[in-house]
Amino acid sequence: MGSKVFYVAAGGAIGAVLRYFISLVPSKGIFPIQTLVTNILGALLIGFITALAVSLAREDSPLFSVKALLFLKTGVCGGFTTFSTFSLETMTLFEKGQTTQGFVYALASLFLGLGAVLLGELAGKSAGGE
Repeated sequence: MGSKVFYVAAGGAIGAVLRYFISLVPSKGIFPIQTLVTNILGALLIGFITALAVSLAREDSPLFSVKALLFLKTGVCGGFTTFSTFSLETMTLFEKGQTTQGFVYALASLFLGLGAVLLGELAGKSAGGE
């Protein structure tokens, strides 16, 4: 288990640094374009890695070991953006024909996430004396 944690941590560090670099790109848009770019790139990357790993597994290729997938998917993609994991999980539900569950998961993630941010902000303001 210890070596698996190392692979996740190493990949996570790389993903977090990449996310930070993208956040440094100046933008004067009407919304946080850097976050949108990060989320879309992360979703693209995790989709590519997953499909390639499945494809190569069919060919009995050892390119993507469990440790490599932990490093790339959980580590790099997870450190870069958890949106990529959310996107992959939602797409997996759709691909399995679980359309209702996919929509419920996507909408719950969006609205509960926004609600959690609001609650966190209110709690932080309350704790700060505002």
